[in-house]
Amino acid sequence: MGWAWRREQWAVAWLSVAVLGAALVGAAGAFEEGTAVYIVTMKQAPVFHKRLDLERFGSSRVAGSGGGDTPSTSILMKPRHGPAQPMNYGSYLVRLQNSLLKRTLRGERYIKLYSYRYLINGFAVVITPQQAERLSMTKEVANVMLDFSVRTATTHTPEFLGLPQGAWVQEGGPQCAGQGVVVGLIDTGIDPTHPSFADDLITDSYPVPAHYSGICEVTNDFPSGSCNRKLVGARHFAASAITRGVFNASQDHASPSDSDGHGTHTASIAAGNHGIPVVVAGHHFGNASGMAPHAHIAVYKALYKSFGGFAADVVAAIDQAAEDNVDIISLSITPNRRPPGLATFFNPIDMALLSAVKAGIFVVQAAGNTGPSPKSMSSYSPWIFTVGASAHDREYNNYVVLGNNLTITGVGLAPGTDGDSMFTLVAAPHALKNNVASPTEMSLGECQDSSHLDEDLIRGKILVCSYSIRFVLGLSSVKQALDTAKNVSAAGVIFYLDPFVIGFQLNPTPMDMPGLIIPSSDDSKVFLNYYNESLVRDETSNKIVSFGAIAKILGGQNPNYGISAPKVMFYSARGPDPEDNSLANADILKPNLIAPGSSIWGAWSSLGLDSAEFAGESFAIISGTSMAAPHVAGLAALVKQKFPYFSPAAIGSALSTTTSLSDREGNPIMAQRTYGNPNSTQSPATPFDMGNGFVNATAALDPGLIFDSSYDDFFSFLCGINGSAPVVMNYTGNSCSSSAMTGADLNLPSITIAVLNQSRTITRTVTNVASDERYTVSYSAPYGVAVSASPAQFFIPSGQRQQVTFVVNATMNGTSASFGSVGFYGDKGHRVMIPFSVISKVVHGS
Repeated sequence: MGWAWRREQWAVAWLSVAVLGAALVGAAGAFEEGTAVYIVTMKQAPVFHKRLDLERFGSSRVAGSGGGDTPSTSILMKPRHGPAQPMNYGSYLVRLQNSLLKRTLRGERYIKLYSYRYLINGFAVVITPQQAERLSMTKEVANVMLDFSVRTATTHTPEFLGLPQGAWVQEGGPQCAGQGVVVGLIDTGIDPTHPSFADDLITDSYPVPAHYSGICEVTNDFPSGSCNRKLVGARHFAASAITRGVFNASQDHASPSDSDGHGTHTASIAAGNHGIPVVVAGHHFGNASGMAPHAHIAVYKALYKSFGGFAADVVAAIDQAAEDNVDIISLSITPNRRPPGLATFFNPIDMALLSAVKAGIFVVQAAGNTGPSPKSMSSYSPWIFTVGASAHDREYNNYVVLGNNLTITGVGLAPGTDGDSMFTLVAAPHALKNNVASPTEMSLGECQDSSHLDEDLIRGKILVCSYSIRFVLGLSSVKQALDTAKNVSAAGVIFYLDPFVIGFQLNPTPMDMPGLIIPSSDDSKVFLNYYNESLVRDETSNKIVSFGAIAKILGGQNPNYGISAPKVMFYSARGPDPEDNSLANADILKPNLIAPGSSIWGAWSSLGLDSAEFAGESFAIISGTSMAAPHVAGLAALVKQKFPYFSPAAIGSALSTTTSLSDREGNPIMAQRTYGNPNSTQSPATPFDMGNGFVNATAALDPGLIFDSSYDDFFSFLCGINGSAPVVMNYTGNSCSSSAMTGADLNLPSITIAVLNQSRTITRTVTNVASDERYTVSYSAPYGVAVSASPAQFFIPSGQRQQVTFVVNATMNGTSASFGSVGFYGDKGHRVMIPFSVISKVVHGS
């Protein structure tokens, strides 16, 4: 299939999307009240499952299924990129769906938004609750669920992760790292004009991978030629949003174009080109690179600036990405609420991703920015690789030195004031023109309007402004305050933090004049006390006679290195993994690991509106687990490149068992525990904070042993949930046989026991993906628990498997989690580590 042929298809593919969009816009306003979007799953097998039946590769059968053979996904599996799916069968499924709707809702109004056919057989439709009930009672329908909303949750991180001297060298350098792997990103779209996604920088052979079959939509704001050998596919999904009337066409763009900035940023972190200059506010901050700079990018836009996104659109994006044969799916999104029902795992997004894993796709998801409370996790299922956020060893700090010799740390990508001169401080409310406005107006204190300020009073001084919640909400901006400062000829600007801005990560902000933001409320109080105590007032009128506070700003455009890093950021969501809405603990470790997520440089869309401070810039520095997930997606591409036949579980195992547990100074990784002044409340991180630890890209390319799991294992786990058989049948189309499997029984690269009732036997099976080696098993038991392992030593030939059994006994009663670890130490240098977590412990007879 030639590249030219693919281009010929783009306009045709877009035509149907445009027609659908126009129809939805017209219908949305006229549709009656009381309707909603429902996701309907049908019982008949989807295209991918049918293809497996036809190809009949593999021999294991899903427990209790009545269909043909289904493959057990193992590390020795054959490549998943087989013949094209039977498209006539996909068309047949669509016809069945349409027939069901016409027959069941004959003569009634409804709007079908999507046909899902590849990973799941189903559709999204706008109907009333009564119509949904009638559909659910038909023999063809397995499940009907109400749609729900979702939300979005680098120049130096390659060096911090050791890529230039490690993993990239093993792959042949950055010019080869990730080649042949397609990373699919479900996000806010992409800016195709950004040099991070250009292919004219690549001089060697760089073909579009033959297995990828996606297309590129063409619109006015995403014209023909937007895709290339780097950006190999781009589509958008917004039908659910459009029918709800929340889609703003002028701001959200019915195309793959990124009007937010988030999607462009995450795509560049995962697989942006190597060596792209980062120039912001006229200053060069280094050169940027993605984790897998030679991998290919496919974009599936399902999130939007105005409203976030909806599950129906996200499921459509997942289904299309899998049909297009991407190798990795990265989702920097999480649900807005914990899924209702029997278990958190049973929701349309997680179940679609289970089918994606069955198709051999490695799935990465952000843990969510809902930390630091326990059980704040927003990514639940064991088949999803969940990533938390850590700091790395680069910080941009600038400082204000006060006239009383106090120095306060700030954030701001800004130059300093001239030389060693000290400048008078003037707060905006104290510099108003006579009788123009009340100083109690918030926007005046935030320096958003220069027309009310006295330029003669401020000229040559440092203007002091309030940084309030309005900046967080986008109602005020640093850029506007800087314009104000310039208009009144200020020498610089200092923002102090309003005490109501709590738990918000302040990123270094570009400023084209001397300035900084004081990010600590305590430091802001110190600053304001000095300022207020230095004012000279008339004793009678209390009017300010003179401004006595002085300061100078030391620039923050050059980074500082060597801080204690990594550490778990306060906003990174924490375990234990909640199994259901009653917050019962699952026997599954979440997050899986942590990766850089704080103050990450990445490409920024020319249309990006998500951060007003970076409007018009080509790069931005932002924070969140949204930034951590694409780091791991890119690193997974490097693992996939070296081990093309690894299953998703094998890739996850390689990343998990090779992590680092100490910071750069050799101390335990710390976790921030509070929103306010998080660095003052740190304590050693547990597996519920950091999972297996901090990702180590180079070690992941030589893991030694692998813990593998198949779709069959995940299916049996779901069947082991009490009362789950009907739900499992509804989502998978397969019947459960008797299963007592729990999350602790899954062959995961971790051991997590939510309730240890006296004694428990746990087994793990390891597979040797290196040369023959002899291993010794060592362990550190969690407090209140006794552990034994058998065998304590074993010799394992290359490609062979070894089962290890752990007998776990409670030695005391308790409900507080305790943690240990298991290590497999090879005589050829491999070190395979897994965490061991036990929450509740019950001793017999107590």
